[in-house]
Amino acid sequence: MRFVAPSLLLCLIFGATTGYTSSASAEDIYSTLDGSDEAMVKDHVRRAKRARDAGRWTEAHAAYKAAFEAADPASSTGKKRAELAGELGLCELELRKYRDAAEHLAWSLEQRDALPLELQLRFEAGQRKTAPHVGTLYLSVDPPDAEVLIDGKPIGSPARTYRLYLEPGQHMVRARLAGHEEAFASFDAQAGKPTTISLQVPRAVTQAAAPAKDAATATREPKRSVRGAQASSVAPSSTASKLRVAGAILAGATMVAGGGFLVWSAYTEDELHDKATALRGADKTADRCVRPNAPRACSELRDLQEQRDLLRQVGWVSLATGGALGALTLVSLIVGRTSSHSDGVRVVPTASGRSAGLMMVGAW
Repeated sequence: MRFVAPSLLLCLIFGATTGYTSSASAEDIYSTLDGSDEAMVKDHVRRAKRARDAGRWTEAHAAYKAAFEAADPASSTGKKRAELAGELGLCELELRKYRDAAEHLAWSLEQRDALPLELQLRFEAGQRKTAPHVGTLYLSVDPPDAEVLIDGKPIGSPARTYRLYLEPGQHMVRARLAGHEEAFASFDAQAGKPTTISLQVPRAVTQAAAPAKDAATATREPKRSVRGAQASSVAPSSTASKLRVAGAILAGATMVAGGGFLVWSAYTEDELHDKATALRGADKTADRCVRPNAPRACSELRDLQEQRDLLRQVGWVSLATGGALGALTLVSLIVGRTSSHSDGVRVVPTASGRSAGLMMVGAW
């Protein structure tokens, strides 16, 4: 029994020492892991700065991008990520990747309070240089939880308003949400100019359940109900049909009138030729009609020339107008038929300063 107390005391001391060592070892492991991530970011930044100072922008861009992706938002400071995004944007500006540069510089300057004044001025200067090369879209969506796609690609987490940078050219923006109809808009993004679009995503129309009495009535009169449903789905809009018929008649009449004017101008040309020939036969002097005492036949020739030119001009204008009316009528007919007989496809006319045409949107 004399040795029991000392033995217990030694065991307690050994256990406490082992536990402390194990705890310290665990802390060393986790601190080493965290430190390795930070060391990786610092290593990428060092390589990026050396490449940037040497003018090797492709290498600097790759290193800054690796550092930005390695900087974990949960552990890295907002200042560090804002600085990396800004430097990445400046590299993309040098490489003429203007859209990516505009996005990274704008994201960095949204955290400008965390940046030193020197970096703020550098990033703002870079952002001003990207502005003439990209189109800016200010987009608002209601409801705000709708998914937004640009040219078929999702743009990120849902929000009520967006500021997006796009390459110049034609683009399509869509918003969709379960239980709602899809909203979309086509627009032409112009370099250095903003575009504002508001998308309203309406709720889908759901057919209410018919009462029992109506169901019984429909059961007793199936043929009449089916005929009515077919008539309502097949019958086209009378107003649209009348407008198309009127457009076709007007286009045909305008083109016929244009042809008549051109024929008339041809007859006038023949008459002018005959009178000019007769005048030259009566007097061989070439400048007879320019002398002060010109005969009356010269004034008649001038009148015929003016009449011929006017008839020719009116004829060609009438033909062009008739052709344009015919083309519009044909486009209206195609759009009407496509919209009425396809369930999941929409035809949208689009026009911009450089092009015009039809765009089909949907699934088939």
